[in-house]
Amino acid sequence: MLHLREIRLNEIPAELDRTFPFGVPVVQSFETIELTAPITFLVGENGSGKSTLLEGLACAIDIPAVGGEPLRSDKTLDAVRPLADYMRLVWTKRNKQGFFLRAEDFFGFAKRIQQLEADLKAEEERIQAEYNESGRSEFARGLQLGPIQKELSALKRRYGDGLDAQSHGESFLLLFQNRFTPNGIYLLDEPEAPLSPIRQLGFLSLLKEMVESYNSQFVIATHSPILMAYPGAQILSFDEGRVQEVGWQDLEHVTLTRDFLNDPETYLKYI
Repeated sequence: MLHLREIRLNEIPAELDRTFPFGVPVVQSFETIELTAPITFLVGENGSGKSTLLEGLACAIDIPAVGGEPLRSDKTLDAVRPLADYMRLVWTKRNKQGFFLRAEDFFGFAKRIQQLEADLKAEEERIQAEYNESGRSEFARGLQLGPIQKELSALKRRYGDGLDAQSHGESFLLLFQNRFTPNGIYLLDEPEAPLSPIRQLGFLSLLKEMVESYNSQFVIATHSPILMAYPGAQILSFDEGRVQEVGWQDLEHVTLTRDFLNDPETYLKYI
């Protein structure tokens, strides 16, 4: 089942027409984007507007954010937040389950988890040393250590040995799995950034399970030909200043990558 079926854009007042984000050509060009598959990829060169639209959509849904600030207070979204006010969303059933995740937010989130764990362990060691020196009761020690150890245990249950103790790809997939809830809608901006090619294949497998077994829907901005090869996915190109549906075989990302791998010398001789 598709949770979100259409993104409609109300008429933009003339005084806003040339301001960001309303002046982005792809924003000016569309009235309705119909979502026709559980996975929709937004494709285009940097600056084509795919991330702008995805961020505006996240604000319009008011979906939880992973890694960054809450959407309503995230200052990096101040410029695109007005776009959400002009979006009209058509749902099969209104849904705020799921999350919004940008690659850069993931890296920041992993660092914050690492720092939180380090701070908790340092406080645990400080308390242990203080009680060892003072000879105070084990009961008092347990009362003071309890909340810290509980939080450390919760972090270990959710993230294992820690997001920082694994490769970026492993920790990204772990974060994704632990924040996943069934029947959700997920907005992802360049999730391939921390993923090697083999991890991207693993991510495709995870997407398949979430769509087919857990009724999930994804809208993903990406440059990855591997991710865009997901069978049956809808691919929307943002190049040429308009939104148009394209086939995987027709994507410049795909043809350029294929041609380069078949004959890299043709391209490398110009560098």
